[in-house]
Order: sequence, then C-alpha cells, then structure tokens
Amino acid sequence: MSAPTNGPVTDRYTVISADCHAGADLLDYRPYLAKEHHEAFDAWAATYVNPYEDLLADTADRNWNSARRLAELEEDGIVAEVVFPNTIPPFFPSAALMAPAPTAEEFERRWAGLRAHNRWLADFCAAAPGRRAGVFQILLNDVAEAVKEIRWASRAGLRGGLLLPGTPPGSGLPELYSSTYDPIWAVCEELGVPVNHHAGSASPPLGEEPAARAVFMVETTWFSHRALWHLIFGGAFRRHPGLKLVLTEQGSGWIPGVLDMLDYYHGRLSAAAKRSKRSTAESKFGAGLAESMGKGPSDVWRDNCFVGASFMRPHEVPLRARIGVDKIMWGSDYPHDEGTYPYSREGLRCAYAGVPREEVAAMVGGNAARVYGFDLDALDALAAKAGPTVAELAEPLTRPPADATSPVFARGASVRVW
Repeated sequence: MSAPTNGPVTDRYTVISADCHAGADLLDYRPYLAKEHHEAFDAWAATYVNPYEDLLADTADRNWNSARRLAELEEDGIVAEVVFPNTIPPFFPSAALMAPAPTAEEFERRWAGLRAHNRWLADFCAAAPGRRAGVFQILLNDVAEAVKEIRWASRAGLRGGLLLPGTPPGSGLPELYSSTYDPIWAVCEELGVPVNHHAGSASPPLGEEPAARAVFMVETTWFSHRALWHLIFGGAFRRHPGLKLVLTEQGSGWIPGVLDMLDYYHGRLSAAAKRSKRSTAESKFGAGLAESMGKGPSDVWRDNCFVGASFMRPHEVPLRARIGVDKIMWGSDYPHDEGTYPYSREGLRCAYAGVPREEVAAMVGGNAARVYGFDLDALDALAAKAGPTVAELAEPLTRPPADATSPVFARGASVRVW
C-alpha cells in the first residue's frame, strides 16, 4: 500500500506526536466532579501520596500548563499531539486502571474520577483547537456505562479515542476476546472512535522487589500485545469491520514476527478443524475459529490496525514495509523522561535519515492525521515555521545528545554504535 502524503510539498515536515501524556494537577480535578463526590474527594486528596517523581518535580506542570506545553512542543518541532492520560485520576490508588474496586461504592467513585479526567481533558484540548486529540478513559466492569461515556466523549470532541484497559491475570474481568465487550466495539465502529491500547495497563501486579521491576520491564509490552490477538481471535473485527485498533508505546519491530505466528496458528487450527475425520486436540481447538474470526490475522492488521511507534528505533525502520508504512505513527512520549523531548529532531534523524521523504512524512504526521482526524492543511501552516526541515532529518545522527534520556539514543538500541 502506498504511503499517504503529509500535506502540500514544503521543505519541512508536519510532525504529529501520536504519543504524548497529560492530566490535571490533583486538586484541579475537583470542579469536574459531581458535587456529591466533593467531600469524599477532599478526604482522598488530603491523604493521597503521589508515587511518581515526575509529578512532584518542578516540571510537573508540563502535564497541564497549556501554554508551556505548546511552546515546548513547537520548539521540539511538533505541531500537534495525541494526548494519553498521565496524572492520577481521583479515587485511584495509583495510575493503574484496574478494577474491580474493593467495594461497589469505591467502583462508583473511580468511575466518577475517570469522568472528571475526561471532562478536564475536553477543556484542555479545546484550549488548543485542532492541535490535540484527547484519549479518554473507561473501565470495563460496566459495559453499559462505558458505552455511555464513549458517546459523551465523541460529542465532546475527544478525537483521540478511548484508552482500552487491559485484563491481566487476576483482574476478575472477562478476557478481551469475550463477546461481553461487543457493545463497546459496536459504538466505537459507529462513531469512528479509535480504540487505543497503551503499554503498561495490562500487566499483573508483581511487587516492588528489584527482580519484580526487571520482570515488569521485560514483560509489560508482551502483556500489552495480547490485545491484538485477543481481538483478532475473538472475532471483534469480523463483527465490526470498521473498528480501528492502535497499539501505542509497545515498539513496532515485533509486529511482523507476531503476525507470522498468528497466521500460522490460524491456518493450522482452521485446517485441522476442516479436514479431521476424527476428534483430535487441534480439531477441537480450531472448531469454529475460521467462522468466528473471518479474515486472517495479517489481513486484519492491514485493514484495521495501527501502531503508535513511540521514539521509533533505527533497527525497527527497515521493517517498515512489513509493518506497513501507512500503519506507523511516530510519537515523542512528551513529557516523560523516556521521551525524546527536547531532542525530538535528533531522535527523528536517528531513526529516519536515508528513508524516502514521502515515507517519513507519512510516519511522522500523515498517518496520525488520518487516524485521529487532524486537519493537515491547518497544521502545515504551523509546521512551515516549527517543523524540522527535510534536509535536517536526512542528515544521519553521528553522536547522541550527551544528556538525552530516551531509549532511542541508548547504546544497543540502535544499529549504530555511538
């Protein structure tokens, strides 16, 4: 498939970060809560201990200071962003969106907290018209309530779509392949709402020992990948062929191999179910699979799926044709430490130097504009002043910035040896 263009031909790229994060300062969520929750919120906020150093530092206001954010992103060459959550929603013990809550009352409060974030986010995006696509939050415990929130968010202009929580072992929730969630897929298809699955929300709790933290780092992206094969094998895309799934900040180099594996199992089990004249384990495993799934996994990827390839690494870029140049959306992960700010231009050079211009244009902005509904004509005017030049990104990066913290610059993360 040919790569989409990225606006009119200029000497600069229009860069849209498909992975940024924001949220309100803790007490600023209060006005967005229904009044009946104010007293409980005051008690919760008075005792809440924030576990995240970046939300306690003097740079924490990057999450909610609209003017600072716009200025820093433009300085970094970025003119628009997809905004995932970052700060703690009211009534949550941490940023994790896992439920069930300990009690029905606590669950009700957590829903109120997520709604408060979503309403704050709508105002935050409205403060920069056309430049932010907000990703709203839901819980999976009550599908009917989730559907109501999706409809509200669509009317409120949160074009970034929904953030799909994971269902890790021990959550007590039906797995994502369950038809329980069909009303969610149906309303997303109806309204053109992208379903985003971001790394970090699908891992089971592992504790705080050093080994546990290392295991989390190794496994967290795998647990996030699971959403892909759950929805494919569960038939969500057969029943809802207009559904769009975006997998963000999970890397992208894994995709060709996983699709090969999924195609293999799909073909193997479907064939066993069709040809076997006697009952075998594989014929039982494959019974009904082809009918429930419809298209094969690679076809589903081609027609329905995208990747938010945050700070794409050089070793992933040669795989872009197998992933799909029209599927890849670069992201800076601002304002996280592992993001590329303030060295996004260098990060883009590190990844894309030597790549054809039209392909770079698609991956750094054109694809995100298509998936999330950004107006490229309007953004091109901003990029004419703030965007990185074509010549700049064509120049290979020979040495990483000395104080850069993004993994894109890490030794061993690149085919280049610094």
